Amino acid sequence: MEIDAGATAWVLVCAALVLLMTPGLAFFYGGLEGRRNVLGIMMQCFCAIGVVSITWALIGFSIAFDDGNGWLGGLGFAGLTPSSLTHGVPGIAGLAVPTIAFALYQMMGAVITPALVTGATADRWRFGPYILFLVLWPILVYAPVAHWVFSPTGWAAKLGAFDFAGGIVVHANAGAAAVAMALVLGRRRGWPERQEPPHSVPLVMIGAGILWFGWLGYNGGSALHANGLAAMAAANTHLGGSAALLTWIVVERIRAGKPTTLGAGTGALGGLVAVTPCAGFITPLSAILIGAVAGVVCCLAVGLKTWLILDDSLDVIAVHLVGGSLGTLSLGLFATKSVNPNGANGLFYGGGIELFANQLLVLIVVVMYSLVATYLIGWSIGRLVGNRVSQSQESAGLDLSEHGEHAYATGTPEEQSRPETQSPSIGTDQATISHHGTPIPYETDNKSGP
Repeated sequence: MEIDAGATAWVLVCAALVLLMTPGLAFFYGGLEGRRNVLGIMMQCFCAIGVVSITWALIGFSIAFDDGNGWLGGLGFAGLTPSSLTHGVPGIAGLAVPTIAFALYQMMGAVITPALVTGATADRWRFGPYILFLVLWPILVYAPVAHWVFSPTGWAAKLGAFDFAGGIVVHANAGAAAVAMALVLGRRRGWPERQEPPHSVPLVMIGAGILWFGWLGYNGGSALHANGLAAMAAANTHLGGSAALLTWIVVERIRAGKPTTLGAGTGALGGLVAVTPCAGFITPLSAILIGAVAGVVCCLAVGLKTWLILDDSLDVIAVHLVGGSLGTLSLGLFATKSVNPNGANGLFYGGGIELFANQLLVLIVVVMYSLVATYLIGWSIGRLVGNRVSQSQESAGLDLSEHGEHAYATGTPEEQSRPETQSPSIGTDQATISHHGTPIPYETDNKSGP
């Protein structure tokens, strides 16, 4: 198929929008953190852009999209050399954009996926080992999973499973990896008895807004054309996030008596996650329903970490693993060929149980693979160089101990180095609110930190 200028322009714009999502994630996570760890987690998110972009160009894109054995792609695209880019992407006969544009767009999804994992490991992961994780995980976990699902030559795609924009490849994959790394690193000091509340709700909402904005390009760009399917995917994305925002705060109102701003921002993200795998296969009414269910389910799932005694610091599991899994299975119910003739009909549209079964099988395989492989990667890095900061470094915060900086510097350098300035106090009202608005049953001692 000949290169289409409009499609190319659309995909390049969408690649820029998806790139913007990683700084948006940095703002979102940074606001949820205590003030001693803001820069630490923002640094982790931003460095994902640099490290993963390079590994994707060198080998990741090739493993994900070159022809292979159904489980791994070959090395034909390694280095993105000009000669390799002239042959097109195996299995995508109707690709109307240059291969390099497609590779760039897919790169941005590869960038944000390991950055999502940092929400589960906040406050305690050393920077050096994390960088090593950014080198290994995209090659050993993300790229193979992308080949299975996104590449038409992958075993999951051949089976008949669908993932329009990353519900399995990005969100369920990152959520499973978050479980693994939370297990590898262990709990923060004092968790769950004492939890530090978000230091900046406005920063959280700025991040949520940037993510929502970029998400339209993420899902809309997956159509790879500037056409009606791209418009439908973008509309479904927005509607799913809107519905989830509303149902999350309704649940908060019923459970805690008040809807929270944090709940509104996080609920929207839960809906955006859930609609991602099916955005290009469902109707707007289905998107609203899926988003509404996601707002309820993801809100309730926040309590899983306490029940499992698993310190997922910023609720990656509840939003991404649960939301991505819900959306993946919903595709098997609500997909309709009237929206996308290249898709399939789900159970509610006369397609039978086959599509749902395929979605469930692929979801289980990806989650289990990501969980085990990520645990082995994290464990190996820990044995090699040590993953976790010391107790004194954790108390001081990653901003100071890992990067030698303060996000909100006040006073003289001598005053900033004192322990009391490194652990800002919080009031009783703040100490009873968790990251996403749910009550925390503990007595404050007027000191923040784990």
